[in-house]
Amino acid sequence: MPTDSAKAASARILHALEVPLLIAVPAALLVCAYLSIAQSALLTALVALLAILLLFAGFEASRPALREVMPSVVLGAVAAAGRILFAPIPDFKPVSAIAIMSGAVFGRHCGFMVGALAALVSNAFFGQGSWTPWQMYAWGLLGYLAGVFAERGWTDRPWFRYGFAFASGLLYGLILDTWNLVGWVHPITWQSAVANYALGLPHSVTHGIATLVFLRLIWQPWVCKLARVHTKYAIRG
Repeated sequence: MPTDSAKAASARILHALEVPLLIAVPAALLVCAYLSIAQSALLTALVALLAILLLFAGFEASRPALREVMPSVVLGAVAAAGRILFAPIPDFKPVSAIAIMSGAVFGRHCGFMVGALAALVSNAFFGQGSWTPWQMYAWGLLGYLAGVFAERGWTDRPWFRYGFAFASGLLYGLILDTWNLVGWVHPITWQSAVANYALGLPHSVTHGIATLVFLRLIWQPWVCKLARVHTKYAIRG
């Protein structure tokens, strides 16, 4: 059985690896694109999955109390349900908005967990595949970044908050479109890259608009209630 000191050391190591792990995922995409590695789709999906698992392990290693786990689980389920509810409207989903709000209120780890869980759970309805780790990573990253920005007080500024909401749709699209380019477009040329991103841009813009609209609708009522939960139960970020 690991001692308490060993568990604490493991938690510190995993916490220190968070940012390198988040950076390693897009770095793997760029390396595969540059070297034209065969089976890039599978390789980069495994890198993304490994990063997600280690980030989850870091959260677990911090030994959160049940009251600290529940917001991630509940909000992740709400985000997944929202994605399914709005399935008839392409790219117009509340997942990014809920992940951003979760990160802003409960911290970067909750934001990541909510985004990642929402993708995993909702794909039980939409279908699991090699795209699932990338959706988990991309939505988790948005929640994580929201937590980082909230620590600096930036999400308290409406212009920044809603600007990030719109930009989050573009960032999500950039990540998924780059995975599509590296994994499935051969050979990669300037022409094929431009065509790939041009085809994805309308979807990313719609996603950004949807995130802005949903965040504008839920921010005031949800944040007020969730902030009271955060304070009452002393939930760590």
